[in-house]
Amino acid sequence: MVIPPRLDFPILYSADNRVGEARMRRSDDRILTTHVGALPYPADVWSEAGPDEAKMRAAATDIVARQRAIGIDFVNEGEVTKGGNWVTFINDRLTGFESSPTVGSLQLGMQSKDWRDFPGFYKDATEGGTLFEQTRRAPSQARRVDWSCTGPVAFVGQPQLAREIDAFKSALATVPASDGFLTSTAPTSIEAGRHNRHYPTQEAFVEAIAEAMRSEYEAIAASGLTVQVDDAWMAALWDRIGIPTGLASYKRFCLLRVEALNHALRNVPIGQVRYHLCWGSWHGPHANDIPLADIVDVMLQIKAQVFLFEAANARHEHEFAVWDDVRLPEDRILAPGVVTHSTPLIEHPELVALRIERFAQRVGRERVIASTDCGLGLRCHPEIAWAKLRALADGAEIASRRLWGH
Repeated sequence: MVIPPRLDFPILYSADNRVGEARMRRSDDRILTTHVGALPYPADVWSEAGPDEAKMRAAATDIVARQRAIGIDFVNEGEVTKGGNWVTFINDRLTGFESSPTVGSLQLGMQSKDWRDFPGFYKDATEGGTLFEQTRRAPSQARRVDWSCTGPVAFVGQPQLAREIDAFKSALATVPASDGFLTSTAPTSIEAGRHNRHYPTQEAFVEAIAEAMRSEYEAIAASGLTVQVDDAWMAALWDRIGIPTGLASYKRFCLLRVEALNHALRNVPIGQVRYHLCWGSWHGPHANDIPLADIVDVMLQIKAQVFLFEAANARHEHEFAVWDDVRLPEDRILAPGVVTHSTPLIEHPELVALRIERFAQRVGRERVIASTDCGLGLRCHPEIAWAKLRALADGAEIASRRLWGH
C-alpha cells in the first residue's frame, strides 16, 4: 500500500465520546518506559482450582517492585491476577457460551497461510507443546476449551475483576494509580475462535461482546487505573481471512470491530486507554503478516491515547519508517516495542536507544514511550524476560541523554 505524504486519518469516535481530559504522562523530560503485560510469576500461584490468594497478592507486590527497581514507569501486576493469559481469563467472566470441541483456535491457526507455507515447522513446534516460549518450560497459550455462543452474552466477572483491581492497587502502594495499567481484551480477540450460534448476524454478535466488555473497561477506569485493550487478532486474522478477500474487504471487517470497541469505551476517558496491536506474537515465521502501513489507519481510529505495537522483531522493525508518511494526531502517544519476545538474545541498550530515537525523530520525543513488542511472561524464560526489561530501561536512559542533551 502506498500512503500519501503525511496522511491525516479521520477519527471514528466523536468529540462527545472523548470523555474527560487526556492525562497520560508524556515523555516531557526523558523517555518514559512501560511494557505490554505478561511478566514471569511463580508457578504455584495458580492451579486448576484457581489462584492461591495470598501467593497471588505477594507475587503482584513483588512484580510491581521489580519493575520499579528496574526503571519501568508504567507498570502492571504482570497478569498474575488473571493467570498470565491475556485472553482465556475472560471465559469465566462472560455468559452465553458453551464449550465446543468442534470449534478450535488451533483450527483457526491452521487456516493461516503461514501454516500452509511452513507446515514442517509448525508440526514440529506444536508437537513440542507451545509456539510461545523457546525452552518449552511455559504452558501453551492455546485454549484448552473452545466455545460456541448459544445465548445472550453478558458480563458476570465483577467479583474476579474487583479482586484483580484490589490486588493490583495494593501492590502499587505509593505508585499513582494513573501509572498502573490492567490488561483486558478487545472484542475482536474474544470473537476469534468462538462460533456464533445465537445472534442473527456476526455483527450483532460482535456488538454484544463489546457491550459486555464495556463493564470491565469502565470498572478498571473507575478505579483510577489505565485500561489496556489487547488485540492480537485484529492484525493476525489477515493471514487467515484477509488474504483471500483482499485488503479493502479486510479493512471493512476491521473497522466494524473498531466501531464496536469505541462504543464500548464511550464512557472511559481517552487518557485512560492504551491499545496494543500485535500479530499474534507466536514464535514462528510471520512471513505473511499484514504490513503496519496497511492497517495503521485502522489502528488510529481507536479511542486510545497510547498505541503499543511490535517494532523490534525482524519482521516489523523496519516499519518505524511508516511514521515518515503518517501524521500522528496531536493527542496521541506511541509506545513501540524496542525489545522483543521473539528471540532470547538480550538487546544491547545502544540498540534500544537507536530504536527509540528513530521514533522520536518522527513523532517528537515527548510522544514516545519505550515498550516491548508483546508480553514477555509466557514468551520468554523468566531470566530473559527480566533482562530484557533491564535493557529497555537502560536504552531509554541512553536515548534520554541524547534527546535532551543531559
